[in-house]
Amino acid sequence: MDKVELRYDFAARRQDGWVRNALMDLLHAVQEQGSISGAARVLGLSYRHVWGELRRWEAQLAHPLIVWEKGQRARLAPFGEKLLWAERQAQARLAPQIEALHAELERAFAVAFDDAAQVLTLFASHDDGLSLLRGFAANQARLHLDVRFCGSVDAITALNAGRCTLAGFHSSQQPGLGSVTQRTYQPLLQTGRHKLIGFAERSQGLMVAAGNPLHLASLADVARRRARFVNRPLGSGTRLLYEELLAREQLGRSDLAGDGREEPSHAAVAQAIASGSADAGLGIEAAARVRGLDFVPLLQERYYLVCLKEALEEPPIATLRRLLKSEAWQRELAGLPGYAKWRCGEVLSLKGELPWWDLPPKRRGG
Repeated sequence: MDKVELRYDFAARRQDGWVRNALMDLLHAVQEQGSISGAARVLGLSYRHVWGELRRWEAQLAHPLIVWEKGQRARLAPFGEKLLWAERQAQARLAPQIEALHAELERAFAVAFDDAAQVLTLFASHDDGLSLLRGFAANQARLHLDVRFCGSVDAITALNAGRCTLAGFHSSQQPGLGSVTQRTYQPLLQTGRHKLIGFAERSQGLMVAAGNPLHLASLADVARRRARFVNRPLGSGTRLLYEELLAREQLGRSDLAGDGREEPSHAAVAQAIASGSADAGLGIEAAARVRGLDFVPLLQERYYLVCLKEALEEPPIATLRRLLKSEAWQRELAGLPGYAKWRCGEVLSLKGELPWWDLPPKRRGG
């Protein structure tokens, strides 16, 4: 196999935000249009160019990409189909890293090209709303969010260590949940030192195949039907939610088939289900819908941004808060499946907003 080389360009970001590859664009267009001429038309290229490029790639890769049958609709050869499948798998798994790479490049060049640009470093649990916010903030206020997606715990830890200015995490609002969440987050957050900023309310639940063929409505159903479950890593907010739901339904990790399999993001969990290698996983509705999956809501949670008190009035955070409060941003957010505006940009207190804050700590063995 040839090595993979990455390149970047100075141009408007495509809406999907992926790292682009000319061959994959050609194959996708042929698959969608069913003809070389149709693919050329949607790509804005000549028939001769597309035909020549496909032949060149076949020679370079030493595998057929297209089934060349005169008078028949163009279709991908098995190798071409596998290439597209492999790219979708890789893109889904690497989405947080790709987003971070975009942010890092844009941060560097924003400083070089725009004296008035502001940069705000944000470590956060992966969230489709934050991905949307990046482009909105840059377009509306020349505020460049240097987003590093990681687990919620890692994000707050990075904030406390001075490696970022803002962190993002999420927490369930259900009164029955709290022990694991409280035990994990409360030592990392201090009243008087940290300030919460409202961001969004979103729906968390089971992502399942289209039509929900196994009729899954809870983790208990996943366990009972031995559905193949895909998990999130330790340190992620969704993993904390999973632990809380297990406790609520009186299940053990060994009760779920595939519990040990982990994927780094909501998008990667959704792709595993879409590809047929897993049956269910916890995630957000937006990640499920974009991949044609069904979604079984289990609860609503709130996504928070958090900063140190002294950073609250610094220009980048003040600008971000103003943007979050704007009607334009809240309309954008409402367009994401499973998201609702919730006190966007408002400064909140830890004790006032986290339902488990004043609960007595629960002993690990209790």
